[in-house]
Formats: sequence, structure tokens, C-alpha cells
Amino acid sequence: MVEIAQRPVRAPTHPGAVLREDVLPALGLSVTAIARHLGVTRQQLHRVLSEQSGISPEMALRLGKLCGNGEMLWMRMQEAHDLWHARRKLGAELDRIPTLRADAA
Repeated sequence: MVEIAQRPVRAPTHPGAVLREDVLPALGLSVTAIARHLGVTRQQLHRVLSEQSGISPEMALRLGKLCGNGEMLWMRMQEAHDLWHARRKLGAELDRIPTLRADAA
């Protein structure tokens, strides 16, 4: 039997917050310098840092290369964040959708 993990009560941290609170201070560079290294505008990076924009696959590739931790880390953080918010938005509507199972032959 497959066990389903409990859903987190608190929203997963937005990857922009991780970038803002942990990565940038550790690198000791300005937002402008990081944006330049990433090949994006300062405004694009600011939208991610302020959690106004999510991490796109392209941005994940750039961040993964810059930080040396790979793009999947950034994509998984964004995915977890997006799914948590989508689940809350759908709420009872999602609960009303039945789970169908194919009959074992």
C-alpha cells in the first residue's frame, strides 16, 4: 500500500525568498552584479526576489549554473510552492473530484 505524505500546513518557501535571504548574502554581491552574472535584467531578478514572479525553467537553469546546485533544486522549490497555492485555491472543488481506479483483471 502506498502512503501519501501529509500536506504541509504552511506554504513552501518561495525560491525568491531563498535566493534573497540565503544565496545573495552568501555570495556577497549586489542584485545588479548577480543579474549581470545571470544574464537577466535587474528588474527580472527583483521580481523573483520580491516573490512577484516565480522561477521559470530558464531562470532555474541560470541559477543552477550560478550557484552550482543544478536547475532541479530551483524547479522543485517553485513546483512545491505553486502546487500548495493551487491546492488551497481549488479547495473543496478538488475534494469533490473522485479518484477513479481501473479494475484489476
